Amino acid sequence: MAAVDLFLNNKFQDALVSLQAKTKVSMYHALMYATILEMQAMMTFDSQEIQNAGKTMKEAQAICQKFRKKSTVADSFTNLVQRHNLNRLTEEEIHAEICYAECLLQRAALTFLQDENMISFVKGSIKIRNSYQIYRELDSLIHSPNYVKGENHAHFEGGVKLGVGAFNLTLSMLPTRIVRLLEFVGFSGNKEHGLQQIEEGASMCSFRSVLCTMLLLCYHTFLIFVLGTGKGNVDEAEKLLKPYLTRYPKGAIFLFFAGRIEAIRGNIDGAISRFEECCGAQQHWKQFHHMCYWELMWCFTYRRQWMMAYFYADLLSKENTWSKATYIYMKAAYLSMFGPEDSKPFGDDEVALFRAVPGLKLKIAGKSLPTEKFAIRKSRRYSSSDPVPLPVPVLEMMYIWNGYAVIGKCPELTEGILDSLIDAEAALEKHPATDMFVDDECVIKLLKGICLKYLGKISEAEDHFTYIHFNEKKIKYDHYLIPNALLELALLYLDQDKNEEAIKILERAKQNYKNYSMETRTHFRIQAALHQAKSSPENGVHSVETVVL
Repeated sequence: MAAVDLFLNNKFQDALVSLQAKTKVSMYHALMYATILEMQAMMTFDSQEIQNAGKTMKEAQAICQKFRKKSTVADSFTNLVQRHNLNRLTEEEIHAEICYAECLLQRAALTFLQDENMISFVKGSIKIRNSYQIYRELDSLIHSPNYVKGENHAHFEGGVKLGVGAFNLTLSMLPTRIVRLLEFVGFSGNKEHGLQQIEEGASMCSFRSVLCTMLLLCYHTFLIFVLGTGKGNVDEAEKLLKPYLTRYPKGAIFLFFAGRIEAIRGNIDGAISRFEECCGAQQHWKQFHHMCYWELMWCFTYRRQWMMAYFYADLLSKENTWSKATYIYMKAAYLSMFGPEDSKPFGDDEVALFRAVPGLKLKIAGKSLPTEKFAIRKSRRYSSSDPVPLPVPVLEMMYIWNGYAVIGKCPELTEGILDSLIDAEAALEKHPATDMFVDDECVIKLLKGICLKYLGKISEAEDHFTYIHFNEKKIKYDHYLIPNALLELALLYLDQDKNEEAIKILERAKQNYKNYSMETRTHFRIQAALHQAKSSPENGVHSVETVVL
């Protein structure tokens, strides 16, 4: 816990040094040391750091294994029903179980990042399955009448709540067809139970309480927006963050979440201030800077300050390895928004940048990132000698990241984005007609519809969404527009309490379309909207805000 305190105070190297001294003899030191290295690897996507974190986590797992109860061959068969007689484990052996399960889970995550073949997926799945089983058994142990709490019970129970909660929350967020498959092989997830477990873990005084808090903050301020309908519980996030921000006023992690909360509230100036403060708080881990650069890029996008947004996209393209293709695409997209009188920095040209995007494709676990695939597909129209420009690539990508749910709280910002879309629509009408005209027209219609919805012009918004649906046969390339237009129409009906109509439209969007850009993300959002639609009114506000998927 002393090392965690150093880490939260931005003393990252001091935390690692203090942990490393005991990684060969203490399961908790070994686990925490490996966890910090894994966090670093996942923020950089650097292959060498991923390999190093994987090796360290495997060593931590071996340390945990030394403290676990030794099993005989005969035991291994009976343990298929009940792994150990858990009631007979010592306190140290119980802690070894929870640390071992955590190592398995984190190694599985790294396995999916590290290798590109099916064997890695099988290995990762086995680790997840084993981890899941241990967490379930330890949860049963806590509720057993024969269980006697040890001196360090709070740390053990906090670990169980973190694991059980994380599994339930994650599984509950998956689209229905994946959940059915997982239930067939023994997994199950209940979102309310998952949230409750993590909230209880966050409120305890334990080694893992801060991890529970960070998971909840991530859920309320990020996952709900990227994979849900954008209706996050901001008040709950602020309540969770407040005591940590008081204790660690310069803590980079907490300043980042403070920035996210300000952005979600629609206070873009406050968000920019927090993200800049986060960058200035420490210089050791540039990864935190990169997370802030990404958020600052969007904050300036909301304000239509294309030069500043371009500046942060440029910084990311030079310093971060997550997705060069996405960053270069965003640079090109911002340049395309410049007016004829604006000077373009560094002599960059958007056509040349768009043409460079496909060559920057990165594969993680054998598959390209969905956002990257979207950027590459969009960039291909620039490969010809006489390219047809994208009408509003920045504002289209902003939709992919659900940025309209942020600006929707600020009529002034929404009106500004709507003005840009109206200008783009007028420019499109003046261009010579091409086979991409209907696609480009419908992109603008979708984004205009969302702005109109947030400005209270419901009838006009509905007209824009239905226009796309009626013209689906004419759309040649951007097939993602049709299910997303249906999704937005359903959300519009949900806001008017037309739940039955909304459900019919959502089911149509889910069942009738496949193999389009960002399909998985759209399915997550459809699932979130279906849960919202099927929530009974008597469940109140809490159910709507927390039933994400």
